[in-house]
Amino acid sequence: MNLVEATRALQRRVRDTDADNIDRPGAVDLAPALRELLQIHAHRYYVLDDPVVADAEYDKLLNYLERIEQRFPDLRTPDSPTQRVGGPALDRFEKVTHPDPLLSLSNAFDEAGVHTWYERCRKTLAGSFGDVVPTLTVEPKVDGLALALTYVNGLLDVGATRGDGRVGENITANVRTIASVPLRIPVNRDELGKADVPGAFEVRGEAYIKKSDFRAQNERLAELGQKVFANPRNAAAGSLRQLDPNAVAERPLSFMAYSIGPATGDLPDSQIQRLQWLKQVGFPISEHVKMYEGVEDAVAYCRRWTDARDELDYEIDGVVLKIDNIEYQDALGAVSNAPRWAIAYKFPARESTTTLVNIVVNVGRTGMIKPEAVLEPVEIGGVTVSQATLHNEDYVVSRDIRIGDTVAVKRAGDVIPQVVKPILDARTGDELVWRMPQYCPACQTKLVRLPDEADYYCMSADCPEQFIRLLEHFAARGAMDIEGLGSKLAVTLAEAGLVQHLPDIYRLTRDDLLQLEGFADKKADKLLQGISASKKQPLSRLLFALGIRHVGKTTAELLVTRFHTMHELASASVEDLTAIDGIGVVIAESIVDWFAIDKNVELIRNLEELGVNLEEHQATGNGRLAGLTFVLTGSLSLFTREEATLRLQALGARVTSSVSKKTDYVVAGENAGSKKDKAVELGVKILNEQKLLEILDA
Repeated sequence: MNLVEATRALQRRVRDTDADNIDRPGAVDLAPALRELLQIHAHRYYVLDDPVVADAEYDKLLNYLERIEQRFPDLRTPDSPTQRVGGPALDRFEKVTHPDPLLSLSNAFDEAGVHTWYERCRKTLAGSFGDVVPTLTVEPKVDGLALALTYVNGLLDVGATRGDGRVGENITANVRTIASVPLRIPVNRDELGKADVPGAFEVRGEAYIKKSDFRAQNERLAELGQKVFANPRNAAAGSLRQLDPNAVAERPLSFMAYSIGPATGDLPDSQIQRLQWLKQVGFPISEHVKMYEGVEDAVAYCRRWTDARDELDYEIDGVVLKIDNIEYQDALGAVSNAPRWAIAYKFPARESTTTLVNIVVNVGRTGMIKPEAVLEPVEIGGVTVSQATLHNEDYVVSRDIRIGDTVAVKRAGDVIPQVVKPILDARTGDELVWRMPQYCPACQTKLVRLPDEADYYCMSADCPEQFIRLLEHFAARGAMDIEGLGSKLAVTLAEAGLVQHLPDIYRLTRDDLLQLEGFADKKADKLLQGISASKKQPLSRLLFALGIRHVGKTTAELLVTRFHTMHELASASVEDLTAIDGIGVVIAESIVDWFAIDKNVELIRNLEELGVNLEEHQATGNGRLAGLTFVLTGSLSLFTREEATLRLQALGARVTSSVSKKTDYVVAGENAGSKKDKAVELGVKILNEQKLLEILDA
């Protein structure tokens, strides 16, 4: 499926539905689609450094999902992008666990959003400090790659990427090549005076490449006949992930500090003073940092930089506002993935016009057909774009968008735009009206438009385009979690004819893999081990992996609370399924329809014959915790979430992902968010990790 088109389709649905008034069936239908798409985008952005949509587009979808989950907290899942910061660390670098998570920032898309955030902070602080008017520190938001630099006894010890916010990549050797990163602090002790630096502390900031350096670098690459970078952020991220530090040293990287992380010893008690201290000991900070007594001047600052961002020699995508007082910051705390005391004001999108050369369609994993605009290349905000989304047939028809039109193209951030509208006054009469084709471009199966939906589908289980994307999904983390079977290998296996149906994964041999380019004995054995291990995944993982429409991870976990084997689920009726709290008619019908297809029944039979587990790992029921239901939330330090789950299940307990009146205990680790709040609201007993350990070891 073309990722850009899928994004545009969801954006259309989001625009047409008010998140604050959405009904439950609509939320149950939309939330899984949003989660899945946002996870894909996060992976491309944070892990692959290959984003295909603008940051502002991603942010709006994420904001919409957050509003749905606030309205229906039981729809919030552990794998939701709202519960996480981003993608996981790459395996090619040593992993580093951050002492304190590197949280992301909540976003405001307009001035009203900033006012709402500020008043919420004031209201929260009033309980402890009275009617305060917090001072704000504001600065432009550099669009680069977040780094955490740990100094021990004044020397740079570790340089790490953000990673998923809790575990990053150790790129110390590469960080050392950045001239603006001090290798020893203070750089000038005379300027520091009598103050001492802490024995150990962490500096957080952004690695980036200046616009002037970026242009010069691309000119050099072009002269050498090498691929140029799309934008400064990708150039910075790609440079820091070079395995050879000598190659990194040739890249014009810069660093700008914006905060202090964990530290031993005393530090200044305000954000602005900490920035000044960082500058004093030798770190570059933004020359445009300001402090304001109230929110009005801070909003004016945001407004000013919206118009003046091009004056800077580095890319910025917004303004960061922080409550200045550190004591206030501590009192406000954080949700699971963002501090409550800071917010990012995101700049509005930019637009341009170009010619719509053609409209093509793409096939997604679920068979969804999406139209895509092929554009005459146009530069928008320093990036040349040549494709955009048209969402669905209704979007094209309702706006009378035609092939050959001059169209308005909106772009926010650094990547792919969307077609907004045709410029009617520019028409010549030669434009061509477009309609959705009747047959799938990949397999020529007649397309079907489902009732009450705007999208067309290819219903063929043998559609090659669908299968490649299904294979990627099946092997992904959160599904069957087959280590080593990523997107590129999925395409290779399918194109080589080695995997044409999902069961073929479990028929792969060492000899099959050794035929493929890049495979040697060790790599082949590792993949086969990952495939073998995936056979033991619980039923909920398999259900999610099969790609049944509307069955996301949370829905799969709900299903196995009632149906403990695949065969039980296959025999269930719509009435049986809707009897489960959280399973609506749309989901139930989708499941029943899936099992009604003979090829899907055959698929399940083949998986079973190949040894894939078709049962949910159930507790024996006679352990000392039998009958008790636990929910785990937040970051655990004494053991992993999976280890805690397995130990609880071994003692007869049931572990679920959502809090309800039937929950007996919520185990809250660090940065526990809405699940803990829900437990308080329902009167569910909350345990810390130590209490859980006492229960397990009793």
